[in-house]
Amino acid sequence: MPLTAEEIALMRASVGVVGPHAADMTVYFYAILFARHPEVRALFPDNLDVQRDRLLRGLLQIVDLVDDPENLIRFCGRLGRDHRKFGALDGHYPAVGECLLASLARYAGPAWSPELAAAWTHGYGVVAQVMMHAAGEDARRAPAVWEAEIIHHLHRGHGIAEITVRPDAPYPYTAGQYASVETPWNPKAWRYYSPAHAPRPDNTVTFHVRAVAKGQVSEGLVYNAKPGDVVRLGPTQGDMTLDPRSDRDLVCVAGGTGMAPIKALVEDAARTGTERYVDVFVGARTAEELYGLDDMLRMSQRHHWLSVRAAVSHERIAGLEGTLPRVLNEFGPWYRHEAFLSGPVDMVTQASATLARQGIPQERIHFDPFDVPALEASLLPRRMREPPED
Repeated sequence: MPLTAEEIALMRASVGVVGPHAADMTVYFYAILFARHPEVRALFPDNLDVQRDRLLRGLLQIVDLVDDPENLIRFCGRLGRDHRKFGALDGHYPAVGECLLASLARYAGPAWSPELAAAWTHGYGVVAQVMMHAAGEDARRAPAVWEAEIIHHLHRGHGIAEITVRPDAPYPYTAGQYASVETPWNPKAWRYYSPAHAPRPDNTVTFHVRAVAKGQVSEGLVYNAKPGDVVRLGPTQGDMTLDPRSDRDLVCVAGGTGMAPIKALVEDAARTGTERYVDVFVGARTAEELYGLDDMLRMSQRHHWLSVRAAVSHERIAGLEGTLPRVLNEFGPWYRHEAFLSGPVDMVTQASATLARQGIPQERIHFDPFDVPALEASLLPRRMREPPED
């Protein structure tokens, strides 16, 4: 049964109340979850810092979508399928719901009421049912995880490694999607990386990984991994994919290892014999940091429909100087295009606003927001619908 308008209003108002206490609330949630239901502790990594952020991110996204049943079901279905890799079972959902409501009640304080408790109980019940159903359907057709042997490891400089793996079974994905990866050096800690190519006949997958300071997964992949090591892959996710029914020209913006899904999309367009024109803009602070530019330039020499331009923001180089939003403004117009953005959050935010001002509607601007700070994740798409003033 869908939520009522009153229930939706109550849930959204409560998020505003507990928001200032979000960090303490998530610590409390996991503390009581593990105390009351110690059997679930094995599903989580030892270091819960990232997991706490993901809980908040998921909650905010759910509350943002409660009046949009179609997208709520799609989002929760994706969560249910993805949670299979953690070993989540149907019996775990009531335990999580019980502790979630207890945490909300504690930090909502006097604002907590029987009506608010009923709204959250109903809302969580809907979410849990969708997640369990999606997980059950997915279990009938795909494994929860894929074991994947590293067969190639190449350092590309600036703390970036190109890593190719061979999964132990066919690994389905669409160009532009991203995969979750777990390493043997930090079990239960999953991080997201995009394949840097369209699907290959030999089932191998190549990721471009940048080492993040004190990163639980990235540093191991860049500095410790070697051929013969085995990692685990979760199912792919993401909607930043080409619509085969569309013939719109494309404008793509990439920064850093955000080049990976853009390169995959360009490969996919080439493989399908596209008649679209594709403009790729690569941005960085300095020319030395223009990661992946040479690969894209070589591709542009093979395909007349592909144009590649670079921009650097912190170095004076004739023809290249300028931020990506500034360079985007110099070309176009883009209002007839489909846009795909991947890279640092600030770059994606600014480029999206620039393209929206030039007339591309929000539904044709695609990006993956999983790197956005947790408390803003669900709010970012809504903010981007209203381009900031100059």
